[in-house]
Amino acid sequence: MDSSRITLRPYRSTDVDDLLSWASDDRVTRSIHFSTLISKDEALSFIDKSSIPWRRSICIDDRSVGIVVARAGSGDDRCRAEVGYALAFEYWGQGITPKAVKMAIPLILEEFPEIVRLQANTDAMNKA
Repeated sequence: MDSSRITLRPYRSTDVDDLLSWASDDRVTRSIHFSTLISKDEALSFIDKSSIPWRRSICIDDRSVGIVVARAGSGDDRCRAEVGYALAFEYWGQGITPKAVKMAIPLILEEFPEIVRLQANTDAMNKA
């Protein structure tokens, strides 16, 4: 995959069909922290709330194919954040997610200057 085709941006209401196509796929959502979306109304609600926590759409040629999210800690954990991601099944195994996460890191650190540590949980079933 040509890296120049991959971008991150906030979700738009026009992403509803693309979002629903991957967020309704149990293979994609089984290891992330939100429920599988089953309707356009749920997808629109997700988009309306997409700035909390920090979320960006992973796009290929400006078409939404996934998500990168950061959840900042609070209290004694305010100096760290957890990073998560999901990607449409058809794009698995192409190196898109590592590139998207690398793009997200400086954006997260800029938005949350108190963060000194980013961490992520892994899915043992994901060999990559």
